[in-house]
Amino acid sequence: MLSQLKKTCKRLVGAADEEEVPVISTRDWAGGIVQDPARRAVDYVINLFPIFSWISRYNLGWASGDIIAGLTVGIVLVPQSMSYAQIATLPPEYGLYSSFVGVLVYCFFATSKDVSIGPVAVMSLTVAQIIKHVNDSHPGVWGGPQIATTVAFICGFIVLAIGLLRLGWLVEFIPAPAVSGFMTGSALNIVSGQLPGLLGVSGFDTRAATYEVFINTLKGLPRTRLDAAFGITGLVSLYLIRWACDRLSKRYPSRARWFFFMSVFRNAFVIVVLTIASWLYARHRKGTDGKYPIKILQNVPRGFKHIGQPDIDVALIKALAGELPVATIILFLEHIAISKSFGRVNGYKIDPNQELIAIGVTNTIGTLFGAYPATGSFSRSALQSKSGVRSPASGLFSAVVVIVALYGLTPAFFWIPTAALSAVIIHAVADLVASPKQVYSFWRVSPIEFVIWAASVLVTVFATIEDGIYTSIAASLALLLIRLARPRGHFLGRVTLHNTTESSSRDVYIPLNPNKFLMNPHVKVYPPSPGVVVYRFEESFLYPNSSLVNDSIVDYVKEHTRRGKDMSGVKSGDRPWNDPGKNSEAEENAGKPILHAIVLDFSAVSHLDTTGVQALIDTRTEVERWADRPVEFHFATILSPWIRRALIAGGFGVGTLPTHAHEEIAPVTRYHDQYIADPQHADPVKDAHERPDDPEALHGIAHNSARTSSDGTIQEISNSAGLPMMLPETPFFHLDVGTAVRAAEGGVTRAPSFMETGSDKS
Repeated sequence: MLSQLKKTCKRLVGAADEEEVPVISTRDWAGGIVQDPARRAVDYVINLFPIFSWISRYNLGWASGDIIAGLTVGIVLVPQSMSYAQIATLPPEYGLYSSFVGVLVYCFFATSKDVSIGPVAVMSLTVAQIIKHVNDSHPGVWGGPQIATTVAFICGFIVLAIGLLRLGWLVEFIPAPAVSGFMTGSALNIVSGQLPGLLGVSGFDTRAATYEVFINTLKGLPRTRLDAAFGITGLVSLYLIRWACDRLSKRYPSRARWFFFMSVFRNAFVIVVLTIASWLYARHRKGTDGKYPIKILQNVPRGFKHIGQPDIDVALIKALAGELPVATIILFLEHIAISKSFGRVNGYKIDPNQELIAIGVTNTIGTLFGAYPATGSFSRSALQSKSGVRSPASGLFSAVVVIVALYGLTPAFFWIPTAALSAVIIHAVADLVASPKQVYSFWRVSPIEFVIWAASVLVTVFATIEDGIYTSIAASLALLLIRLARPRGHFLGRVTLHNTTESSSRDVYIPLNPNKFLMNPHVKVYPPSPGVVVYRFEESFLYPNSSLVNDSIVDYVKEHTRRGKDMSGVKSGDRPWNDPGKNSEAEENAGKPILHAIVLDFSAVSHLDTTGVQALIDTRTEVERWADRPVEFHFATILSPWIRRALIAGGFGVGTLPTHAHEEIAPVTRYHDQYIADPQHADPVKDAHERPDDPEALHGIAHNSARTSSDGTIQEISNSAGLPMMLPETPFFHLDVGTAVRAAEGGVTRAPSFMETGSDKS
């Protein structure tokens, strides 16, 4: 009963009743996936908390490095966080909230010891644009802090879900030039937006396009106020201190570490000095309207004043839904790029999925404290790395500094000039602009990616950050699809390499017309024996590029081999409508060989889909119709058992064509070729050649190889066990190109070649 049901099902789906060639099955694939699920589930949960992998080995040596690095980063973090809150158009305390939660929570989920989480310039600018967008569409409905907290909550959950579902590989679709492009454009946008605050110029929208803000700033120079004295002094001082410390470090290498920390504390030093100067100047100059002659922070609430359940309004989520994709991309893209860079430099490997989980948890928990979105900061991460950090626990000590600032220093924040904070911002984000050396590297490696970088920068400068990100991502994906749809392919010839020291030689197969920038153009490349075509495809064989391969092979065959059937005497009325014929066809074909075999090098093919198999079947049909005889197809270096399975399903490799096979392996409709073919092409398998079940073995290739072997056998080295290297059921699948070409040139026997069996049984 069961066997009868199995036969019925096979008949319904068109499967063969005869014994099939053994191939990989879905059961094999599923077995590898579900192997030991309990152990995999336990490992999954444990990996969510990387702290357990190193906390048991924590020691005083690590603690000393973490304390120094944590306190150093904390001292820089406090003024930077208040400055970045200014970019986000939020009160300064929200920057401190984000800083505290970022450095505290991240250490429990981190796989990078160097990365410091907190407010960053690009994310702050994005939050400012989202707040502006919501206020323009719904004026006066929601405040800036609520909008920012909602963005952190939603984006945090999205990133957390991506990490939990192990979809971190999606980040790899955005290449380094695209990231650098929008980072450079964003840095220029931030600098232009802070110039008015640095100079005390007002009266225009500082969140407009970069070029507009810069032009309006120049127009407003006559309205410069006293704030410029504080801002310009602070900016110049920051650069002078860094320059002096760098010079002194080179001059006195033994004291380089002291000069390093002096340079690190320049932000705090400049803020303290300018705050004292502001207090001395402005404390007795309060106007009747309550304003001071320079713009200062004024009241900064002490402690956590907004701790509690976040106020998430569904209507607000709908209002900012269109802005969430770009905010989410910035949230994880910058962080992953930074963490990978530090892991590569400092000799460890990060887990992108776990880093996404860390960012997601940090931002969702941060909403309980009123924090706005936080992610990895390159400048603070570099500072933490150079300060000698030993583990992610350094974030705990940075959190202590932020707590001290929140509860003990807020009265002093009253007198901080906003122009000084603008100076800190400009000084920090200027390092995000790509250097000329970096840009030239993009050009040297890939001019097309340089164009993507330039387009991203220009769109960001002349439009918005959102448009710049979408432009860079869209251009990168378009380039990826073009490379997939139009990859390179080469017809190969043979070059014999001689080893003079060992008196040995071997054949290698390279393009018939090698590129002069790859190899010596004077080297003679010998084509394979007449009637044999060798082709290498440099990409996975998938539906976007399958027709390209078909066209390349068929066109090459028609150009370099003669038609199997003499059509010179055929009347025009008997010719196919698309074959005009030529008067000189007989003369042109006289010197060309008849096609015998095609060798396909699959060493670069990692995937093969249904459309690709169909393209190979179409190629076989067309070349056999041209040659008017069966043509052997040999495949070399198949990388995947699934590729082998697909090729066998298409009737390749085994040397026999199953009786149930059609010229269309997976038709779009239920009607196969025999239902739609015209009378001239009906049942092409039978009518074209009267091909039996063993077409590839029917016509042996006459021995016209340049080899000395008269019987077509291959003298190769056997393996130690004398076991077959390739499966005997598929004699047309070969270990390498050389073996495949020799089999095609010498004629295929049903026994595998010596190289593939590993032993000589003769």
